[in-house]
Amino acid sequence: GLHTKVCQVAAQAFGIPLEDVYINDTSTDKVANTIPTAASMSTDMYGMATFDACRQINERIKPYHEKLGEDAKLSAIAQAAYWDRVNLSAQGFFTLMDKRCGYDFKKEKPADFPPDAPANSWKGQPFNYFTQGVACSEVEVDVLSGNHRVISSDVVVDVGSSINPVIDIGQIEGAFVQGMGWSTTEEVVFADEDHTWIRPTGKVFTSGPGTYKIPAFNDVPESFNVSLMKDVDNPFAVHSSKAIGEPPFFLGASVFFAIKDAVAAARTENLNRNEYFDLDMPGTSERIRMACADEIATECIKKSGKSIENFAPKGSY
Repeated sequence: GLHTKVCQVAAQAFGIPLEDVYINDTSTDKVANTIPTAASMSTDMYGMATFDACRQINERIKPYHEKLGEDAKLSAIAQAAYWDRVNLSAQGFFTLMDKRCGYDFKKEKPADFPPDAPANSWKGQPFNYFTQGVACSEVEVDVLSGNHRVISSDVVVDVGSSINPVIDIGQIEGAFVQGMGWSTTEEVVFADEDHTWIRPTGKVFTSGPGTYKIPAFNDVPESFNVSLMKDVDNPFAVHSSKAIGEPPFFLGASVFFAIKDAVAAARTENLNRNEYFDLDMPGTSERIRMACADEIATECIKKSGKSIENFAPKGSY
């Protein structure tokens, strides 16, 4: 996805087809001080660096473009510049503006700080911009087994002016399913006071696919609709786009909260009252089953000497 977007930035800058752009393997013999592709900022950083390099080359070949005419191909322009010994390579570089993006945790509140301004805003802005989204999920819970299925999920995300909507929608789908698994099935169990049968203390029990359950194909919402907001701009990133890798992750938690809403309905029916209750993440089958508080679960919980109102399973093992 990153390579495709960077190719698109270069293709648009030079006015050439996408298939004419090639990216070589990433290596420090090309750029010595690259940064990692982390924190969903790769397109922002590399896209702007690519745009900067293309701008430099375009400035150098501008006289040849004007000389050969608007209809001249880039290959002909480059050839003419080459014979005149014009440098046709460039190293682009981009870094965020410190004045806009910078946060000082230790900065004290100024005496003249406006009382109606957001809290802690005097410390600066920790991010260059924000990526917003909203999700609505519908689930069905089996109150006897604790299993659930996701009937539908509708997601809308503000990605600015998307460079490649297909890639962005795919990133959103993947992040949503990952967040859904994190909040429903991916339970981490290790040796502690609640799991004394695991030895030695601190050992992780859920260390493989047999015990640590990530979402599978049949866990994906049966009706899964992802939309990108239209007519939105972001002047702080390349071509008004926005980062899209990690921001949609927490939207997957809408499945967990839908499950809790379904469990609340079951509790209202079984206990004849609607009251607050704890349901810890991840929402595993055991936690869902016991939280439904039917006659079977109530009897089991009472034998443990605990109250049905505040009982919370420690884990599925």
